[in-house]
Amino acid sequence: MIVLDRLVEALREGVRKVSINQTVLEHHSKALTYHKASTPDVVVFPKSEEELVHVVNIAKQFKKPIVPFGIGTSVEGHIIPYHGGIVVDFSEMNEILSINPEDYTVTAQPGVTREQLNQALKKHGLFFPVDPGANATLGGMTATNASGTNAVKYGTMRQQVRKLRVVLASSEVINVGSAAAKTSAGFALKDLFIGSEGTLGMISEITLKVYGIEEYSAVAKLTFNSLQQASEKTQQILASGLKVSKMELVDAETIDIINEQSQLDLKVAHSLLIELTGSKEEVELDLSLLQSISENSTCELQFETDSLARAKLWQARHNAALSVAAANPGKGLMFTDVCVPLSKLTAAVMHARKVVDLHGIKASIIGHVGDGNFHVGFAIDQNDEEELALMHTINDQIVQFALEVGGTCTGEHGIGVGKKHFLRQEHSTTLEIMKGIKKLLDPDNMFSPGVLFDMD
Repeated sequence: MIVLDRLVEALREGVRKVSINQTVLEHHSKALTYHKASTPDVVVFPKSEEELVHVVNIAKQFKKPIVPFGIGTSVEGHIIPYHGGIVVDFSEMNEILSINPEDYTVTAQPGVTREQLNQALKKHGLFFPVDPGANATLGGMTATNASGTNAVKYGTMRQQVRKLRVVLASSEVINVGSAAAKTSAGFALKDLFIGSEGTLGMISEITLKVYGIEEYSAVAKLTFNSLQQASEKTQQILASGLKVSKMELVDAETIDIINEQSQLDLKVAHSLLIELTGSKEEVELDLSLLQSISENSTCELQFETDSLARAKLWQARHNAALSVAAANPGKGLMFTDVCVPLSKLTAAVMHARKVVDLHGIKASIIGHVGDGNFHVGFAIDQNDEEELALMHTINDQIVQFALEVGGTCTGEHGIGVGKKHFLRQEHSTTLEIMKGIKKLLDPDNMFSPGVLFDMD
């Protein structure tokens, strides 16, 4: 207790808000999904880069680990402090520092949320496209290379981040990347930190690419008699040349849950939700082409151009995981994700459905199928060892199939603590290089120990 008091006192010398309140500690002990909780020693709420540097210096002095925390939407346990130490909550580093319409860029602190950013950009006729569903922070989205519904058109965070400022374990602050649209100067060090899951340093400032708001958009909902038909239609639509900005697969089981939790009356059927964007003439032409594509298949097609109705439909899709959780009170949520080449998508989706059906599990299958990424979600009792073992078995079988067909163990959720053994398998020839980079930048394993991989 004496050491904790000294730690707190030292932190308060350079950080205005430091908490050891039990409720605050508990809030920062868990993530969205099934991973077991672990309480930190202390939580700090820095407002500036200078305060981040102070936290690093004190952590080194007391030999305490640091775990960055955005808004708590992690699904693979990245933010759980399994080694105790200091959780750095970025919620008060939430200033948009500059919006540059002429350059189509914005610079912000890491605690700015996706919705906050888009609200500020709207008055300039701009928007930021990466949309993982949750109202996550830009720092968390950068650290996990988040993507989401718009990735089929705009790509992931890696394609949006122009420049970063990062506080290293040495307490040095570095600039990586460039505000320019491209650079060929040296190694792409910026990309090391995108997707590093908080293991290499703390991001203090982010410069992002932004886009002009599309002139016109429409949503099409295609419903199918089978999950296989819905998945197979994905490739045909993408090959047609339609200007697709979003393409989401939602199985019938999930539609049923969404209807119940969001008070909607969507047809309970395996569905593809597609958003088309561009000029009004382009979108209307694409809608006509989509109509002709659907006429020759066993699906029903509905169009929605009303902005409020479209927003309600996408919000329901975004809330799918939370709807599954709400439908199973008292249970933990398992929501794994994989990404496969488009040619293997149907086989991977159908294999996942076969696995969960074989084990008698009621599961949801949803995904950003326009880029081969899908999720399988179900609820489990975190305190039931048999259910936990079954969950791991199902997860293993889904991921193994994705790896066997040339895919990846995670398309957007990251490795965290839940998929470390898959990272070893997927990157067996380069894992030691990753560990070497970690050792170089964080020799004492101070940042997020146990995330991504375990240091020897």
